[in-house]
Amino acid sequence: MKLTSLRPMIWSEQLEDTIAFYTHTLGFVCAEKNDGWGWACLCRDEVEIMVAKPNAHTPFEKPLFTGSFYFNTDDVNALWNALKDKVEPVYGLEEFEWGMREFAIRDNNGYLLQFGQDISGE
Repeated sequence: MKLTSLRPMIWSEQLEDTIAFYTHTLGFVCAEKNDGWGWACLCRDEVEIMVAKPNAHTPFEKPLFTGSFYFNTDDVNALWNALKDKVEPVYGLEEFEWGMREFAIRDNNGYLLQFGQDISGE
């Protein structure tokens, strides 16, 4: 039995603002949306992220995730150049000893988004 994909679901009270951030700033497309459920599916290339308003079954005070969402890209330099003036970076484009060139930002909810490219073969 194999796993075929991972689609994180992030919670947000600001569903429309989150859709706008991911589509206008990061270039995602809103592939599906259900206002009755307070839910949307956002896609870009091979990446899908679901966004949902918290429901009555889950206590929710604010967005909380103790890690980061790490996006692999084939051109981190171009992505950095496209985003650097639109977002406030957590850290700018850096090369790390483990063979990655990456940068990090926060989305409109405060979730940490990291974008990296493997440069170990350079």
